[in-house]
Amino acid sequence: MPLLRLDALQEAPLTRDPFQFTVVRDFVTPRDASAIRDAFPRIAHAGLLPVAAVAGGPAFDALIQALRAPAFSRALSEKFGLDLVDRSLMITVRGRCAERDGRIHTDSICKLATALLYFNDTWDADGGRLRLLRRPDDLDDMLAEVPPDAGTLVAFQRSDKSWHGHEPFVGVRRYVMINWMASTFAAKRELFRHHVSSVAKRTFRPAAGHV
Repeated sequence: MPLLRLDALQEAPLTRDPFQFTVVRDFVTPRDASAIRDAFPRIAHAGLLPVAAVAGGPAFDALIQALRAPAFSRALSEKFGLDLVDRSLMITVRGRCAERDGRIHTDSICKLATALLYFNDTWDADGGRLRLLRRPDDLDDMLAEVPPDAGTLVAFQRSDKSWHGHEPFVGVRRYVMINWMASTFAAKRELFRHHVSSVAKRTFRPAAGHV
């Protein structure tokens, strides 16, 4: 059985206004999502990491391979009416969330589309639930709120109105982010920025027992 339920993506409702997005529960089946969660890279600090900079288990590696396959890009192209198949793909990983994370934003203009695929236990916290928003200044004026449960996919077309964010949360919050980029140069530049940021956080984060 394929790892990604592309049929579920095809059948999921599509919101078009004020920006295009879709939410797919169990895009990865509970059994596979559990295996991927167990194989997820161990990440000790907040921030996005290039997938090449982390080491996960075989189930995680199989997921990345499936996400890079043309079939996934083709399915999302059909969903949004975009041509994403030949675009540069940037895949990053997050394992932890800091209090400052989740501020409202739209993503940079170098990104054409974004997909977030979550791998957390059942989410009971109020914070950390992704909100797709109508405006840039009100986190409560939401189109949808999505708990980051294992196997849930959120995908949207980037625009000047693709506002999203979440209430503060500190702790483990695992996801893989896939971005279809406007150019190969933009993808390399963003990956380099994430790499430099992750090195700085590992180098300068406080030692255990310090604030």
